[in-house]
Amino acid sequence: MATKQDDLIVETATEARQAEPAPSVLALLTISTGLAVLILGVAWFVFFRT
Repeated sequence: MATKQDDLIVETATEARQAEPAPSVLALLTISTGLAVLILGVAWFVFFRT
């Protein structure tokens, strides 16, 4: 458990590395890549279709 010494919070290395659960990085990458492909596809149809 974190302790306070001389107005500083002291944690072990394991405690310092622990993080709050966040959205999945894989899901974020997949969604952003799909959105980029969709936007580029629309731009290609608008500007380069003959």
